[in-house]
Amino acid sequence: MRWAAVLDAGKVVAALAGMEAERPSKQVRNFPVLLRECPKWKRELAENGVKDLAAVMEPGIAALLAINARGADPRHAARALWREFSTARAAIIALLPPSGDMGPRRSA
Repeated sequence: MRWAAVLDAGKVVAALAGMEAERPSKQVRNFPVLLRECPKWKRELAENGVKDLAAVMEPGIAALLAINARGADPRHAARALWREFSTARAAIIALLPPSGDMGPRRSA
């Protein structure tokens, strides 16, 4: 649930930045399912990363909305937050094995 909320927050930031929200990749969409198959240490690291990202996004969006409410242009600040969001999201996704592969396959 937290992952979905963070992705929704990213859409809000993109809109405030004047950018079109990108379509999430398959790994981004399936992240919670793929993560369940990862080793415990990776799951814990990812969960902490998502919590940290949520902790950054919440006050960031509040600040952007306050800027917008005063009639000022939030685009530059929103783009900066978008870059932080994108970088953090990529780092979290990088915890998954390439292409969502969970490791070597056993032969029959």
